[in-house]
Amino acid sequence: MSQGSNFQMKLFLDSANLNQIRKFLEMGVIDGVTTNPTLLAKEQTDPAEQIEKILKMCPGPVNIEVLSTEYEGMVKEARIISQLGENAVVKIPMTPSGIRAVRTLSQENIKTNVTLLFSLNQAILAAKAGASYVSPFIGRLDDVGYQGISLVKEIVCVFRNYSFSTKVLVSSVRHPLHVIKAAKIGADVCTVPPDVLEKMLYHPLSDIGLKRFLEDWSALSKQLGRPIFPFKEKNFNN
Repeated sequence: MSQGSNFQMKLFLDSANLNQIRKFLEMGVIDGVTTNPTLLAKEQTDPAEQIEKILKMCPGPVNIEVLSTEYEGMVKEARIISQLGENAVVKIPMTPSGIRAVRTLSQENIKTNVTLLFSLNQAILAAKAGASYVSPFIGRLDDVGYQGISLVKEIVCVFRNYSFSTKVLVSSVRHPLHVIKAAKIGADVCTVPPDVLEKMLYHPLSDIGLKRFLEDWSALSKQLGRPIFPFKEKNFNN
């Protein structure tokens, strides 16, 4: 896990929608993208073409999931996915066959993300196999009565203890508080659905403050009888 003053938690967008990805890339607030079969199916278009467009649009890591559940199929699909772009990361399910596939792929320098991970034991095994990322699904753990963020804390602690290079990618994020807690713990990455990222942008006091500023400025304009923009444009051609 990364250490030092240059370390910062990265944000990935959990979406396969091109407009959503473009929107947040232009804001400069996301560092990568995570997709899965469900997200791609929602777009109702050719998945291969959609993935190709996302890989070209996003300069950071783009996570793409295999569909096979057996070792040979996962390795074959992963090799194909890895050739789609240097920023492609292959999502592999947390199963015995998946861990075996991760081991093989790590020896071929193919980046992997072990997904559907729900325990510290699973995280340790994925890191030992050479996974680039592990994805604890904290929202789904919350749904069944466990504190998902506690699992993230445990994984971060163990990975730091033993200097695992595997990064912790917090998944199944349901609300902005999940992001805040992941950041406080020191997770490497948090992948966030578009609706949660939208909520992170706003606060009622920001809206109230902006409204007040504009009202005061408008009142001054009416008092002077003209629109006001007090700053003179410089001529940069001189």
